[in-house]
Amino acid sequence: MHRILKKDILAENIKLMEVDAPLVSRRCQPGQFVMIRLHEKGERIPLTIADFNRKNKTITLIFQEVGKSTEEMGFLKEGDSILDVIGPLGLATERKKEEKKVICIAGGVGAAPLFPELRHIKELGNYTVTVLGARSKDLLIWEDELKRYSDEFYITTDDGTEGSEGFVSQKLEELLNDASPDDYAYVLAIGPVPMMRATADTTRPYKLPTFVSLNTIMVDGTGMCGSCRVTVDGKVKFACVDGPEFNGHLVDWNELSARQIRYVPQEKEACEHFHRQLEELGIKPE
Repeated sequence: MHRILKKDILAENIKLMEVDAPLVSRRCQPGQFVMIRLHEKGERIPLTIADFNRKNKTITLIFQEVGKSTEEMGFLKEGDSILDVIGPLGLATERKKEEKKVICIAGGVGAAPLFPELRHIKELGNYTVTVLGARSKDLLIWEDELKRYSDEFYITTDDGTEGSEGFVSQKLEELLNDASPDDYAYVLAIGPVPMMRATADTTRPYKLPTFVSLNTIMVDGTGMCGSCRVTVDGKVKFACVDGPEFNGHLVDWNELSARQIRYVPQEKEACEHFHRQLEELGIKPE
């Protein structure tokens, strides 16, 4: 059992939990994730490790309530426990000191997994340019945390309520046009699939290396079930053991997008059933 030591509501349907996880916190590195299971009848869901504290033996998880399991997780309070927190899983990212600038892009809840990556890149002595995007001002999270490790920091919102109006890919295009693409070593993008795809499409003409962290559907997180398979450079890869980070220019985005929606009807049915249970119990969301 893993006790929830801290809980915060960061934005609508976006919550943070600091969880007691001594074994995971001791070994985890930027880019890795955990598989959690709330209780004996719960499904396994992957969550990227947004932060970790080896001294306190804790990890920080940030999640958006988009399905039955994440909604159920959102009801847990400080002092409650999560049955399973398995990890660290996935390949830790390998970074080094670059002679050129590094662009880091986060879309929505992608700010959470980007944070440990950005911090690591900055601590290696790199010049960092960060672009944080969301649909609106109310959905922006971890601005101060990302800004702390950024030499340049930009915000975009779809509706223009904060920063520049538009998408992160538009800001990226602006950055590349205002300077020489040769000024940058690579781009790291983490967020929704359409956002990462747009980022890769933006950098492709410049031949600027672009890395993405794929939030594929996972079941076991160890490469056995094959649910998270993606095609990269014409070869089948498993995001849980070969990733989650891949070369964005080589990902088959059409296939990935199609696979991401294959359980939508079942997820909708599970959510409706969960909501009916809550109504019967007289429980309302926070």
